[in-house]
Amino acid sequence: MTLDSVKVSGTRVRTLHVGSGFSGETQRFTRARRYAFTMHRSFHVIALLVLASAATAERRTIQPEGYNRGLPFTPGILVDGTLYVAGFSGEDPQTGAVPRDFEKEVKQALEKIGVILKAADMQYSDVVSVQVYLTDMKLFERMNAVYRSYFSEPRPTRTIVGINKLIGRSKIEITVTARKSDSASSSGAAKLSTSSSR
Repeated sequence: MTLDSVKVSGTRVRTLHVGSGFSGETQRFTRARRYAFTMHRSFHVIALLVLASAATAERRTIQPEGYNRGLPFTPGILVDGTLYVAGFSGEDPQTGAVPRDFEKEVKQALEKIGVILKAADMQYSDVVSVQVYLTDMKLFERMNAVYRSYFSEPRPTRTIVGINKLIGRSKIEITVTARKSDSASSSGAAKLSTSSSR
């Protein structure tokens, strides 16, 4: 007769062996002990992987010069390769005045978004999702005409929302989410140009 004392997951367990009749019980206990040890080590590995993933996630503020006017938001945040851009309306970035021409208002909103994209080393073709807020849905077709000149096929997903009012005289606000393409496509890529050719 022998009395063994072992630890299983931090708990001391005593087993009694009397002759050969207990060999089956001993084998079952040994398998249980190995299983508990394997599970304990697996939990440690999973925890380390989760911590490593969180530690390697990159978070970078995208704040181009002239885009910080003391307002309580960040123009863009780049997290682990995905860029989240704040909503921008079409007021002049220097004076804050909203153009009377709606097409110019749409263009200025998209140009400001383009500055954020460029600061994150991206372009319009990297945009994967767009949300457009309009105070007058009758302006949809006019907005769409300008929009098409900035986004080439395949265009990003898009949501159009009609709302009652925006800040000041703004009629439109646009926000986007972008992610750098794995392989840059040279055909149909929209350039971040502010030339009058638009």
